[in-house]
Order: sequence, then C-alpha cells, then structure tokens
Amino acid sequence: MFKEKIMKEEILKIKEETVGLIDNAIDLKSLEDIRVKVLGKKGDLTLVLRNMGKLSKEERPVMGQLANEVRSEIEEILSNKFEQLKQEQKKIKLKEEELDVTANRGVREISHKHPLNETIIQLENLFQTMGFDIVDGPEIDTVENTFDLLNSPKYHPSRSLSDTFYLDDKTVLRPHTSSVQIRTMKAQKPPIRMVSAGRTFRFDDVDDTHSPMFHQIEGLVVDKGVTMANLMDTINIFIKNLFGEEIETRFRPHYFPFTEPSMEVDVTCFDCKGKGCPSCNDTGWSMELLGCGMVHPNVLRNCGIDPEVYTGFAFGMGVDRITMVKHKIDNIRLLYDNDKRFLEQF
Repeated sequence: MFKEKIMKEEILKIKEETVGLIDNAIDLKSLEDIRVKVLGKKGDLTLVLRNMGKLSKEERPVMGQLANEVRSEIEEILSNKFEQLKQEQKKIKLKEEELDVTANRGVREISHKHPLNETIIQLENLFQTMGFDIVDGPEIDTVENTFDLLNSPKYHPSRSLSDTFYLDDKTVLRPHTSSVQIRTMKAQKPPIRMVSAGRTFRFDDVDDTHSPMFHQIEGLVVDKGVTMANLMDTINIFIKNLFGEEIETRFRPHYFPFTEPSMEVDVTCFDCKGKGCPSCNDTGWSMELLGCGMVHPNVLRNCGIDPEVYTGFAFGMGVDRITMVKHKIDNIRLLYDNDKRFLEQF
C-alpha cells in the first residue's frame, strides 16, 4: 500500500508539472521536447511505469489504470496545444507573406538528385569498381531472414517491439539491410561479393541524428581463404576513395551477433585531419563510421554454406551519416523535410 501511494503521488506530480509546461510552451519544438521528456522511451512517465513490477498483484491494475488515464490526458492536452500553436503560426505566416498569383510560364527549373540518392549512387559505383555486385531486396522481410539466420539471440534487444516495427509475428519492416545478405547466400553459392543499399526502419525518437526511417548500405564477401586482412584492406580502400588519401582509419573490437570477430571503424577528423581540434574533442578522430567483421560460422551454416570450406566478411554503414559528414549537415531532419531551399544547395 505504501509503494502504491508513492507511485500514485509520482504519477500525479508528473501530470501536474507536464500540464504546466504545456501551458507555458510557445512553439512546436518545445512541445515536442515535452512529449519526448514525459512520454518518450526514456520519459518520466515511462520510467515510473517500469517500477510496476514492484507492486503487488492487487495494486498493479489500479496503478495501470491511473497511468493510462494520465497518459491519455497528457496526450489530449498536447494535441490541443499543438493545434492551437499551429493555428497561431499559420495566422502569423499569412500576415508576413505576400502571395504572387501571377504565372511565369517562361521559367523552367531542372531538378537534380537528392543528396541521399546521390550518396547511394556514389557508394554503389565505388564498390562496383572494386568488383562488388549491386543487389536489391524487399523492405518488408521475414523474422527468419532479419534475425534468426543472422544468429541473433532470441532475447536480443533489437528483436523487441520497442526497437523493430512488426507487421505480424513473422514479418517486419527491415531494421537493417543485412537480410539481403541472407537472401543472397541462400540463393547463390560462393564466391559472393555484393553490396545492398536501401531504406531501413527502426523505432527511434526523432532528434538531430536519429530518425525512424534511415538508409544503410551493407556489403558481403564469401569465398575460400577470405581473411581479416582482406576486410581491413577493403575498408581502407573504400574510405580513402570516398573521403581522400589523407583520411586514416582505426579499427576497434566490438560485438555483433552475426560476425566474429567484430570491429567498429573510426576515421580521422575531417576538420583537422587527425591533429586534434574542438570538433573531435582534440582526439583527432571523428565519429564511428561503420561496423564490420568476419561472418559468423553459424550464419554461413544457416544459409547452407560450409564454414570449414568458406569464410567471409561483412560490413555495414549508415548512408544518412555519410551524407551528413560529406556535406557537413548537422540535422538529419533536413534530409527528409523536402524543403526546396535546402535541396537547392546540392
């Protein structure tokens, strides 16, 4: 009873504080920040509800009902405030803007590729010159291809509903393009040398560097005698061709279920070229660019390839991140807003 009382007080306190924050919000961004702070994956209300397991069986339904009521009330208040601010902004915009209804039929604009598509084409062309085939795959795939055959443990966090978009128990919006590697190994015998690029989907609160939809490109090589040296040389050639000969790489041990051993790859800072500057916190190294490793024997075995005869390596990276680094874009939203003023810069 004491725990129930404390939790109830916390929930009501969160409600009271949230309502006050919403009332004082002056723009849509601050409202979105409030929504993430309270209702997001790591929000205040969400963190309180994770302690439900500490309550007795009799207390849980009571607290669950209260939490759902509070969540619904907050969502409704947020929705009303969103609409109010949108209407206010619309009125301000109409006052500030002048509308020119005349038509100039003599002006024709020639379009160009979106920076994301341009980066994908550049990457595919680069890997083609290195002997890789370009392979496409579906954006909706099976749990088997997406997780099971990739040696992903049954209770791996990436399998949870909070990380992956499930259409049903056996079908998902692909959270990575690794499923295309599985499809290729199931359909083709070694030697294999392929890359696949495309859209992927994963639950993420939108911020400057995260989006629930993003793009990946992944590569796979399977043949007799493939070693870690082949992997590192391939990555070094790719990075120097993409960013310039002066860019250096750093390979760090990591863990992925589908590769063993696994590594993450850092590159020298694009601003100071490794000398150290505020952009890289004086380390000389920029952000982690990609993950890679030797294909796990279980993955080969799952796809009907004998790991005693064949070995391979795989790598994957975010196209959005490469595009942002390449063009010095500091907000991933700009790539998806379809704002002509932004796109005309490329």
